[in-house]
Amino acid sequence: MRVIAHVDMDAFYASVEMARNPELRQVPMFVGGSTRGVVLSANYPARRYGITAGMPSSRARRMCPQVAVVHPDFDHYSAVSAGIREIFEALTDRVEMASIDEAFIDLTSALRRLGGDPVEIGERLRVQVTDEQGVACSVGIGPSKFIAKLASKQAKPDGLVRVVDAEVIDFLHPLPVEAIWGVGEVTAERLHRLGLTTVRDLAATPRATLQRAMGDNQGALLFDLAWGRDDRSVLAREPAEHSVGSQETFGQDTDDEAVVRTEILRMADRTAARMRAQGMVTRTVTLSVRFADFTTITRTGTLPAWTDRTNDLYAEAVRLFTRLNLQRARVRRVGVRAEKLVLKSGTYRQPALDEPARGWEEAESAIDRAVLRFGPKAVQRARLARR
Repeated sequence: MRVIAHVDMDAFYASVEMARNPELRQVPMFVGGSTRGVVLSANYPARRYGITAGMPSSRARRMCPQVAVVHPDFDHYSAVSAGIREIFEALTDRVEMASIDEAFIDLTSALRRLGGDPVEIGERLRVQVTDEQGVACSVGIGPSKFIAKLASKQAKPDGLVRVVDAEVIDFLHPLPVEAIWGVGEVTAERLHRLGLTTVRDLAATPRATLQRAMGDNQGALLFDLAWGRDDRSVLAREPAEHSVGSQETFGQDTDDEAVVRTEILRMADRTAARMRAQGMVTRTVTLSVRFADFTTITRTGTLPAWTDRTNDLYAEAVRLFTRLNLQRARVRRVGVRAEKLVLKSGTYRQPALDEPARGWEEAESAIDRAVLRFGPKAVQRARLARR
């Protein structure tokens, strides 16, 4: 039995801007053009005034004259989306990004490997996305992509809904026909003229009747979806080279080297944890630094031995950072990526003569188990606990 999750970021552009500027959480705001253009995303205080995505900005300002308007920063939104994808891919490689703010995740193999509960895994993903990227998300879990997407819509805002196979019909049939994929205004109007207003009505209509009224392909699809039948697979991207990484944009540009080094440690810690979750090791570490003027540089180093330890990745990333010899340059974003990953089971690491029998490898394994059970802040380094 498949277990599919659909993760949908709540008011994504607006959520990202509120994470950067928490004062915006308490006031109506939207992302878009101030006088021309359209609303791209609105927070929930703005939605109470009737402001919705796709609405002309001029109309939104008339509906709420005091609304705060933020011009879009698509570079930053893409970076946050990439960071969210990294969280998903640390769990499984069966991830399909349907858009910048939503993804399908096939949890089937991950659950067999981890032996966890789908709801527990879904809640952990929600916590990690909020903790690492500062945005809320809703998660729907079901036996198919169709049901998972409907469940995530039911979970909004900032919730989780799971529909098991035995509950699909009871969950699906009371919904309006507009809930079905591909049913827009025109199709809904045609169905309403036939007296079909709910999914139950569709399911009770013979397939042949729907095909005569709606066409062979669409009629058959509507009938199958009305009974919860959807065998589409999660279309995961196949990377040319297996790698994992993390990056973080500072709330404000900084030239404080200690602050930058602490963030490099945080990124190395996340990257190493994701490697261990996949059973992978690396010898190649890449550091990326973006400056206040949006100039980005990357540097890559090679480690002497295969590793999945935070300290090893951090030491190499700091060495690369030091070699940049920056003179009070203002930094906007840092990232640490492990590249050319291989399975840990296929490598051997020669221990040093003075290395204790038990050390960081066992400690980080215990930390990973605690984080999996209690959340990302259950155990962390003291330096990272001080924001």
